Amino acid sequence: MFRSAILCLVTLLPLAAQPAPGSGWWMNEPLRWLQTNLREPDAATDPLALVQQAAAFHANVLHLNMGGIAATYPTRVEFHYASPQLPPGRDFFGDALRAAHARHIRVVGRFDFSKTRKEVFDAHPEWFFRQAGGAPVIYNGLYSTCINSIWYREHAPKILTEALTRYDVDGLFFNMFGNQSSDYSGKALGHCHCEACQRKFHRMFSRPLPESAADPDYRRFMALSAQEVAADFGRIIHQLRPLAGYFNYLDESTDGIMSESNTGVTRPLPLWPYTSSANVNRARNSQPAKMSINLCMQFVDYAWRFATVPAGEIALRLWQNIAHGGALAFAINGTFDQQDRQAVETARPIFAWAAANEALLHSQQSAARVILLSNGDPSSYRGLFRFLSEEHIPFAVASNLEWTGKRPVDLVLTPGPMPAGLAPYLAAGGRVLSIGALPGSPAVHGYVRVRDTKRFPSLSLTSLLLLDGPFTETAAQPGAPLTLVPPSMFGPPEKIHIDIRDTATPALLASHEGRALWLPWELGTLYYRHSLPAHAALLRDLVNGLLPHRQLETNAHPLVEISLMQQNGRTLVHLINLSGHSQTAYFPPVPMRDLRIVLDGQFVSARLHRVPSVLPTQTTGGRTSLTLPELRDYELIELTRAAPSTVRK
Repeated sequence: MFRSAILCLVTLLPLAAQPAPGSGWWMNEPLRWLQTNLREPDAATDPLALVQQAAAFHANVLHLNMGGIAATYPTRVEFHYASPQLPPGRDFFGDALRAAHARHIRVVGRFDFSKTRKEVFDAHPEWFFRQAGGAPVIYNGLYSTCINSIWYREHAPKILTEALTRYDVDGLFFNMFGNQSSDYSGKALGHCHCEACQRKFHRMFSRPLPESAADPDYRRFMALSAQEVAADFGRIIHQLRPLAGYFNYLDESTDGIMSESNTGVTRPLPLWPYTSSANVNRARNSQPAKMSINLCMQFVDYAWRFATVPAGEIALRLWQNIAHGGALAFAINGTFDQQDRQAVETARPIFAWAAANEALLHSQQSAARVILLSNGDPSSYRGLFRFLSEEHIPFAVASNLEWTGKRPVDLVLTPGPMPAGLAPYLAAGGRVLSIGALPGSPAVHGYVRVRDTKRFPSLSLTSLLLLDGPFTETAAQPGAPLTLVPPSMFGPPEKIHIDIRDTATPALLASHEGRALWLPWELGTLYYRHSLPAHAALLRDLVNGLLPHRQLETNAHPLVEISLMQQNGRTLVHLINLSGHSQTAYFPPVPMRDLRIVLDGQFVSARLHRVPSVLPTQTTGGRTSLTLPELRDYELIELTRAAPSTVRK
């Protein structure tokens, strides 16, 4: 088989020293990543002009179309076609690569193997996605391929080998990796029923393909199929170009965690303004050996690729990328010749500022001592994310428990019941706040009664909290600080809650000498949906009880997002002004003044880099205080620690 031959050939090639995990150029250089999703006609434009525009934009990584659906170079591999608009004798990609390298701009080639032309389908129909009735999937004249077919397993490696041996690329990126469950118009496609999928699924699970793609075995099947191909592609890239990076939207086998901040006109509200922060924070702290490249997309939705989202939204996404230690990454459709230039002109000065301050923007790591797990219901996770941000509690998001024992952690918040893997952390003295009902718990439309008012000082005016959603009932517990109030009559007004009754069913349970708390109901989801002050107040008191000492304190408005980072011995405080966000709109943020910050550590200087100046600092009891005169859209404070000999004990 060609796949075996290609991999055998790769293993025989002389190897340069391959970077150890976490040591490639993408980890150690400041990244100002510009993706240009070129259209077929763009292959006829001047590649040198595009590179010149990227350089003027202060990009130092150019993410450029290379091949798959339409090659931008004169490919010689059968069933791989150059763009119909690529002029005879022109090598768009090769010319752009050479021009970019001459300007010290790295180039990441973009491939998309998910679709190809009718000629390939006619020659090899067995390579393609088949719907339940046997029909292929066709979109704008392109036929969808199958991740388990020879197209991905044997033919794509031929194309990659040609590309990698001809061009000294700095990396490759793969779009739409694997079988898609819907097309660009949102039409559901079901799952592939091609012969390759049927045979492989039967070998793995000893049964036919299921009727639903939601079947747990089928989900595992598709995940493993994509991971197999991803691993093969990674081996080819790292063998043929040992110093090149490998990127797609999978976490496995790749060198970076790719994600997007984007919008869609049919998405449910409320609008989530922390999209970049959530993507980058999770990626950098879940897999710290991989860089987060969170592409900030400029368009509103697929059907309107040339209409841009508000300028304030673009700016917010880009600042959030930087503030959490990821690449400054921005994507446009086509070339710089945009018909709506708002997004490009919003990103341009941010890229220029990042270039002028690049020494501070690489190799950043979170200094936060609170962990938020990203498991559980997405709404619950978002509610807790918002709460921590509004409370200015520095926190790191993790999708796994690999951080345990590797970094100091004062508190872990988890949406849903506590994972069993946290037991060693708890046994070592750790503290955990778990929020969420057990799976299958019935919904309750009632209240939670506050019984211990001294324990919850933020609820001095509130004794009943709205409860709407799953609630896990446990044995009655006399003296519980929070208890369940079951549903009662709510109308007509003459009957409002006249039958209300209290119970001893706990709405808060404790273990491990009070270091582990469990709210068996969806407080995070309720806060995300309704933003009720009482829900935030309960969260605040619970966190304060488990975290009596906060790493950072401030008088900043809740809509000031703050991240605490470390970089080469420096401490960096990023502040982002979210006050311009209102419902579905983004306006210029309202300037914030006289923001006082007190944080752990003794620092002798505080230097501002967005509005360059030096702030006075005061140190007392191992903590440093400073006042930021004004926050406009974003600020970066660089703190320098006192020399050990000058620190008072």
